[in-house]
Amino acid sequence: MTTIRPAQPGDFDAIKGLLADAALPTADLHDDLLKNFLVADDDGALVGCVGVERCGGDGLLRSLAVEDSRRGTGQGRHLVAAAEAQAARQGLGTLYLLTNGTADFFEARGYANIDRADAPPAVMATSQFAQLCPSSAHLMAKPLQQTGDS
Repeated sequence: MTTIRPAQPGDFDAIKGLLADAALPTADLHDDLLKNFLVADDDGALVGCVGVERCGGDGLLRSLAVEDSRRGTGQGRHLVAAAEAQAARQGLGTLYLLTNGTADFFEARGYANIDRADAPPAVMATSQFAQLCPSSAHLMAKPLQQTGDS
């Protein structure tokens, strides 16, 4: 059975592998950033991951990857929902993300395209925004509903 749980230090290599297999950047991953990652764990095998990089009072949803054999099974939807819930509990106001090919997936989850120039300065300062994602990547945003429990 697959469960979504916080990433642990021992998950680092598996997360990097999932991201590499999905052709997503790994150059800026470090242990401190992993604190805000979630993983989909199927009896000890990591089959998906997602992270939220804190950017002041907002967050950058990043590094969503699902093992090839699990794509289309709802793992990505569950990971995004869990990341959004965690970010809301932490008091983040809006989640931003950059994508080249999955805009439809995120639009179906309430994200809207916005102009890159409208990103908050803290999001613009991330390595994902400033260096790793091409300027052709779509910037999307979704305001979060606060749950009040941290």
